[in-house]
Amino acid sequence: MFGINKNPEKKLLKKYDRLMSDGYKLSTSNRKLSDEKYAEADRVKKEIEKIRTAREDQ
Repeated sequence: MFGINKNPEKKLLKKYDRLMSDGYKLSTSNRKLSDEKYAEADRVKKEIEKIRTAREDQ
């Protein structure tokens, strides 16, 4: 209605940046949680790449 969720790529980029930041902060205190954040960030990055390739194919 008000442009909500018009740009899922932008939303995913913010999520990716947050996960990478969280992963970095955790790397000094909890390696397991840090690795989990980085793994989730990797999955989000793959989603971003899918969106970009789909847009290029149009």
